[in-house]
Amino acid sequence: MSAPLDPRRPGAYPRRVLLCVAGLSPQVITETLYVLAVARAEGDRFVPTEVQVITTAEGARRIQLQLLSREPGWFQRLREEHGLPPIAFGMEQVSVLEREGEAVDDIRTPEDNERAADLILERVRELTADSACAVHASIAGGRKTMGYYLGYAMSLCGRPQDRLSHVLVEAPYEGLPDFFYPSREERIVFARDNRPLDASRARIWLAEIPFVSLRHALEARLAEGGMRFGEAVEAARRDLAPPELVLDLEGRRVRAAGLVVELPPAELALYAVFARRAVRGQPPLPAPPKGVPDPEWAARFLAEYRLVRGAWDDTEATEHALARGMDGEYFSCHKAKLHRLLRKALGPAARSYLIQARGRPGRFFLGLPPGAVRFQRIAAGA
Repeated sequence: MSAPLDPRRPGAYPRRVLLCVAGLSPQVITETLYVLAVARAEGDRFVPTEVQVITTAEGARRIQLQLLSREPGWFQRLREEHGLPPIAFGMEQVSVLEREGEAVDDIRTPEDNERAADLILERVRELTADSACAVHASIAGGRKTMGYYLGYAMSLCGRPQDRLSHVLVEAPYEGLPDFFYPSREERIVFARDNRPLDASRARIWLAEIPFVSLRHALEARLAEGGMRFGEAVEAARRDLAPPELVLDLEGRRVRAAGLVVELPPAELALYAVFARRAVRGQPPLPAPPKGVPDPEWAARFLAEYRLVRGAWDDTEATEHALARGMDGEYFSCHKAKLHRLLRKALGPAARSYLIQARGRPGRFFLGLPPGAVRFQRIAAGA
């Protein structure tokens, strides 16, 4: 049996992806690769098994002509000159931003920015779905918004083995059209003032950028795919927001974590029992015993149930079923269904809104402070 992968050593993962955003300067790809795979101490190196790039149509043309061509072919030159193993990187690893099926030369409009954000999030989502993969994402290239979106996508999807960085190039060499990485031997490039410089003497650093992972808030949605960037940000925001629960008994729905959830009458009535106790600051309740009807439990449940069904609705069947009291099976069945509905609607954010148990035998309560729970109408479309 192979040893478990250590997130502190991403360079030891079987699949290692360097993910870059790029604009008109494909040099950032080779510069970043050089620092990760060559300049670092041997135990800290991250030699990618593949490189993936997100760019525009013009950026893709420059990658093809400058990095992946036979001449000058700077990507292959770097590999051969510094003795790096084969790395999967071709035009099939380049994702180009599109507008209505046509490749986009530049990101100019708000709509272009939204498409870029969605594409970046989807690529990061796909890569981070592979537990055997470590992702090193570079925000050095492309429009500033692309770097921002990549950094945010790493926060939304990133795991302990994933890293985020920005490459820094020594001033005389930064942005020079003929400088792609420090060479092993002397190679002359010309500065902007036409001063000759030796590429082998250039210094490059990598600034690693810590990020807070919010993946726990999106795990289920990420697995499905197709999530837009704005939706992912909103889902993470809901998960981080202070919990607030509104119960609309007449409308038979609640608002939790900013989302409106329709609930069947029995589940809503049971929820209302615990919500009302939370508002009043009352202590946890023991569940009714299994197989032994509890009249007190039936009374508190039916009081809420009548409010949910309204004065003109028929509650006779439920009242007849609970005429001798509510037993543990009835309680457990409706509590389980309530929890299923909340989890389906809210995802990980549901945990703050579930009925909790404490002690043995269990005593049940809604773990929200009084000020976080309200009974009121929820406006249509809210």
